[in-house]
Amino acid sequence: MNKTISVHFRLKKRSGYVVGEKMPIYLRLTIDGDRTEFSTQREIDPTKWDSKRGRAIVTKREETRQLNSFLETMQAQIYEAQRELLNKGKEVTIKAVRNIMHGIEEEEIDPLKDKSLMLVYREHIKQITDLVGKEYAKGTLKRFKSAFNSLEEFMKHKKKDDIKLRELNYQFISEYEFFLKTVRNVEHNTAMGTIKKLKKIVRICVAHDWLDKDPFMNYKVKIRDTNRPYLLQDELDRIIALKFISDRLANVRDIFVFCCYTGLAYADVQKLKRVDIVIGHDGEKWIHTERVKTETSTRVPLLPQALKIMDSYKDHPQCVNQGKLLPVMSNQKMNEYLKEIADRCEINKKMTFHTARHTFATTVTLTNGVPIETVSKMLGHKTLRTTQQYAKILDQKVSEDMRALKVKLSR
Repeated sequence: MNKTISVHFRLKKRSGYVVGEKMPIYLRLTIDGDRTEFSTQREIDPTKWDSKRGRAIVTKREETRQLNSFLETMQAQIYEAQRELLNKGKEVTIKAVRNIMHGIEEEEIDPLKDKSLMLVYREHIKQITDLVGKEYAKGTLKRFKSAFNSLEEFMKHKKKDDIKLRELNYQFISEYEFFLKTVRNVEHNTAMGTIKKLKKIVRICVAHDWLDKDPFMNYKVKIRDTNRPYLLQDELDRIIALKFISDRLANVRDIFVFCCYTGLAYADVQKLKRVDIVIGHDGEKWIHTERVKTETSTRVPLLPQALKIMDSYKDHPQCVNQGKLLPVMSNQKMNEYLKEIADRCEINKKMTFHTARHTFATTVTLTNGVPIETVSKMLGHKTLRTTQQYAKILDQKVSEDMRALKVKLSR
């Protein structure tokens, strides 16, 4: 039976792409709505590419003509494969065309009988385990294991141990999302984070040609904006001014405020040692460490408020004996005492230790005009997009600035 078939060449941007780099050329094959892409093993400067024609812009250079000739040959091979299948009375499918393109005989084709979803997932987790400390952080392994466990529960819920890759489809993903939100009772963004791990596994399967069609093609992983609590300047000032009889509350307050002025997360300040304080190029003291979560380098100049707190604990027994910068207790205890501090300061917000990091990004830096690129660098974010979630605070600054302007104009 005749089927609609189309071939188009396009450029595909790699993750971490830098302007000026060459981009790989991919062949997009569509047969009756089913679509797949595979690399041509060629790349080109995007400024020399005609996206409408799907070809290199014609120049006098021989390499341009050779590239276009190569792409024409690939396209001709696709249509030749179609004719070959039709002549043999076989169905024209993406898989059949690709097998002819790659020179795979019919009897050599593995119908995915040995590949299953949970098997591939386990293999990927094993690879992550072997690469922890080299390419992956411990936190990445922990999150993948947690996601795998939830998928195992979903399988049991469906009274299955595993499924073949060919059974993986849009319906399976939708049912998995429903299971996470109802049976496991997780929030939307948590569910999306878990499903993103499954999407990574699917991408691996597609890349290895174990899957002909990406079941995520019509499924969108949508992360909803969340309300990230942070302290306003007057709330932070009230916490700083609070007097304590108990040393434990004073210690928790001091460490929390230290993070409000440095942007460190709990895990980062907990491991912070005295040797992590270095003299920067400006002659001032800086924190120089790596984030536990992402293993990215973090360099933060110490503000006077943070320096004052750091100096007040230089003779603390735990700091002296263990070489630590601050006597940080468990995260659970820190959060428990922070709630008590918030109540005493009449702060009606869901406050955790991570509130300090949000406060640094918003109230301490962005609101005071520090460029978002600088804030992103100090927070140790890999992309500016992660930092942009804090940019909404700028609306507050705009409001304050415009209020001052109104007063000025009214005079």
